Amino acid sequence: MPTVITNVRVFDGLVLSKPVDVVLEDGVVGHPRPPTSADEIVDAEGGVALPGLIDAHTHVENEQQLQEYARWGVTTVLDMGAPRLSKTLALKRARGLPAVFSSGVSASGPGSSFIQDMGFPEDSAVQGVDDAERFVALRIAEGSDYIKILIDDPDFPESSPLAVETVAAITGSARSAGLLTIAHIVSGPTLLTALQAGVDVVTHTVLAGEISGGLKDQIRTRKTAIVPTLGMMNGVIRAMADMAPLSYCAAEATVRAFYEAGNAVLVGTDANTESIPFNPTYGESVHEELGRLVDAGLTSAEALRGAGVAAARLFGLDDRGLLLPGMRADVLLIGGDPLADISATRDIRGVWLSGERVV
Repeated sequence: MPTVITNVRVFDGLVLSKPVDVVLEDGVVGHPRPPTSADEIVDAEGGVALPGLIDAHTHVENEQQLQEYARWGVTTVLDMGAPRLSKTLALKRARGLPAVFSSGVSASGPGSSFIQDMGFPEDSAVQGVDDAERFVALRIAEGSDYIKILIDDPDFPESSPLAVETVAAITGSARSAGLLTIAHIVSGPTLLTALQAGVDVVTHTVLAGEISGGLKDQIRTRKTAIVPTLGMMNGVIRAMADMAPLSYCAAEATVRAFYEAGNAVLVGTDANTESIPFNPTYGESVHEELGRLVDAGLTSAEALRGAGVAAARLFGLDDRGLLLPGMRADVLLIGGDPLADISATRDIRGVWLSGERVV
């Protein structure tokens, strides 16, 4: 049965519309029309319809995690590293749950902690420039939607950092295959490696020290996007307060450097269940991240774009991110005005996945 959400203001990526009707039919947003007796009619009572939110950095491997995402209005998730690959790939075929895209297995250096401690397979170690093509070909054969590269900090104990030339070779091989590259960074040196290698996206932030003028110049020149995962950064900083001089100010400064350079800032949480210092929740932490990005200097509209159209466009998901005719009918209905108060995204009144109501 088609659904018509009446008396609803729609976020178009910039502003809220006046109250209109939104039609959900055959899994997509339909063209505006008056409701009929054949429709399921939902009166939004002046509430706000957002495109279903996108978490641009998570680690998923079971349906319960996706159900939690749906409960919080997150309808698309981008997995950023699957040590238990078969479980994550199975979720890409699940129906009635948020859509899953995945990097599959992540690249790292030989003998890295990601292989030794987190369970990534031995073939995920990239031995050098000449090994990059092999790694990318394996990921494509496994069904990866993009390529994740884990860049160790050379100053960390027992690290196995990839050289900038190797990261560049992986990036080049991925780009030749039409895939984006996303690099894990946690410090100035790892961010510089990622930028110099030409990756498309970096995830996480610098956790100590200042963002130098030279690094800011690289950020402006490269136009690389960032998924800062500020909630995760805050959790790591608190968990490691007695072991390392880390600073949330450095994390926010990283976000501002990308934002002020005009680079895309996307919403991602790093939700996970691994044995690491902090484990963000599935779903709820997306709303926390929106608030943290606003606190870091983004407007509410820009933060919402980072969980919507900006993420969709960057990752080539052209059928979502805006509520326009022909787009996927993934909808988050809330009661308040998120442009006036970003915490209004938590006032959830309804969630639709491909036109089917799940909340």
